[in-house]
Amino acid sequence: MVKFIISFLLIINSILFAQGNAPVKPEVVVKAIPYNPNVECVVLADEDSIICKFEVIRADKEQQVVVSWISPTGEISRTREMIINAGDSTAYDYRHLDGRENGKWNFKIIYNEKEYISQFELSK
Repeated sequence: MVKFIISFLLIINSILFAQGNAPVKPEVVVKAIPYNPNVECVVLADEDSIICKFEVIRADKEQQVVVSWISPTGEISRTREMIINAGDSTAYDYRHLDGRENGKWNFKIIYNEKEYISQFELSK
């Protein structure tokens, strides 16, 4: 009888011990970090060009952007639609320096109904 009681107590102890030390599943918290697409322009005077780049997160589908070059007077010098192919993340556009007026220019992108602007200054 004593063996039975000891065995029973050992089993109960094992069950209680196992329940008290059961692995706790960690709570996974996923925070969505807002992504702000990157737009930047570089003036390469020695190559007589302005190169602008727009960078987004890669997607499995084509993404459309509208590119606008805005002169220091506020006039839209050029606007064009561009497609970022599926799997790609960047769109480039360039202009020659020759024929561009001095002052602060804006390179504006419209992407997913939001505007992104990079500003650069030309002085000859």
